[in-house]
Amino acid sequence: MKPIYSILVLSTVLFLFAQCNMEKFQEQNNQQFGDQHFKTAIALIELHKTRFGEYPETLDSIKFRGDWDQLPLMSVAYEKLDTGYVLDLINGWNGKPKHLKYPKEFWKGLGLVRSNMK
Repeated sequence: MKPIYSILVLSTVLFLFAQCNMEKFQEQNNQQFGDQHFKTAIALIELHKTRFGEYPETLDSIKFRGDWDQLPLMSVAYEKLDTGYVLDLINGWNGKPKHLKYPKEFWKGLGLVRSNMK
């Protein structure tokens, strides 16, 4: 009976350890993917403005996207305004990142006037 008890305890400990690591893994991936999605969307929106003189009406109207650009564009909510645009990050890897923050200099020169990112 003792070996079975030891195996059960060890299995439980390993399971709990794996769960903690999985949560950390998911949060790190949310941060990294969220950051990349947000920055890629900004770059594509600002490039559209440079090329065509105005911000896109919708994200679907951005021309010359690469195959890998679709995922970042699906991870944000965009709204064109008269004076720029609103861009909210809605998804990272498998959920919205919780702790993304950008320095003041990051926002300089962008037409991004409002966002759920800080």
